[in-house]
Amino acid sequence: MPDDRPNPRPEAPAGGREAGLGLADSQDPRFNEIPRERVADRVAQELLRLIASGSLVPGERLPGERQLAQMMNVSRVSVRAALQQLKAQGLVAATQGGSTRIIASSESLDRGLGRLVRADLRNLLDLAELRAQLEAWAARRAARLARPEQVEEIARLFAVMADPERDPKHKAEDDFAFHMAIARASDSPVYLHLLSVLGDIFSESCAFHRFELCPTPEDDRRFLAEHRAVLEAIRAGDEAAAARAMMDHLSSVIAAYAALPEQASPVTAGSRQ
Repeated sequence: MPDDRPNPRPEAPAGGREAGLGLADSQDPRFNEIPRERVADRVAQELLRLIASGSLVPGERLPGERQLAQMMNVSRVSVRAALQQLKAQGLVAATQGGSTRIIASSESLDRGLGRLVRADLRNLLDLAELRAQLEAWAARRAARLARPEQVEEIARLFAVMADPERDPKHKAEDDFAFHMAIARASDSPVYLHLLSVLGDIFSESCAFHRFELCPTPEDDRRFLAEHRAVLEAIRAGDEAAAARAMMDHLSSVIAAYAALPEQASPVTAGSRQ
């Protein structure tokens, strides 16, 4: 007799309907392979994270390869390969003695910018105007974000400038150190790297301003009063006052350019540091 029972349903693949679809759609473009990372790549990523977060700042020297390998629990070969990656990206550079320091850009950019500002005084004026905008922003951030020890460092550097026994030959480097302390207190790795890109040009412009553009004792007293106003605003946590004080300070420098003769040249900027 014929079997009147319905044919049994075909068995589903192991894992149910979802597993069957997975086999059929093994080339689904929504899913990508997860690449295997080399240890050197992970080391490079960790160092890049430290640079991006500001834990490692431009100019800072890294520990040696052996010490880095021990601290990160990897081989020296991996550390060396990671540093080569960062060198290729323009983030670190080898120094004399075999160490490695953090940079923000190739030194060729700094040399090119240096030639520009030395060739034409108007370029140095452009730099001063840009600097005023950037440093007013940094002072505002420092007023909001500076840690107590950073405020004390700014105050300490101001006290060095204000010391009547301090040799005037140091006034440009003292000025630059004060402004760099504010830059660090702004808590912006991007800003610190931007200053690193500018390299020695900022320090040279400080020398030009203090020894050529505004060289008199009266100018020195004015600069000191303006620096005091910036410090007090940062110490008070007054963002608007800090930005305004910094802008007033650097605007007075910019105004001094108007009194210079057309043929004046900043080629000697930095020569008295």
